[in-house]
Amino acid sequence: MRAPGQVRAASAIIGLEALALLAAAAVLIFKTVFGDPDSVGRAMSDVGFAVLGALLLLFAARGLLRLSPSSRTPVLVLQLLALPVSYSLAFQAHRVAYGGPILVAALVVLYLLFTPPAREALDRDVEG
Repeated sequence: MRAPGQVRAASAIIGLEALALLAAAAVLIFKTVFGDPDSVGRAMSDVGFAVLGALLLLFAARGLLRLSPSSRTPVLVLQLLALPVSYSLAFQAHRVAYGGPILVAALVVLYLLFTPPAREALDRDVEG
């Protein structure tokens, strides 16, 4: 069975989020090597978390494309966690260019995964 368009679109957005995290990790490495960081250890741990998050998103996107019901929950949790972070970044820190795309992406992925075709494709069969 082929994944519905909503699931494919959500997977594509999640893939873009993963690429953005990898780009952020590359920028952090560049700034650590060529800049003057307060703490190299903290900067490298930030890089590690960004890479780990990107890998998690990529595996989750792949799971969604394979219609694995167990991949939906991590995606939903990560998108829900992205909402307050992106809101804070966009509106409290006045970094709309950074927080805005994260906020929009999270809302779109949440919407797509709750559409009837996506729910039907990803719901677990429960016998009772």
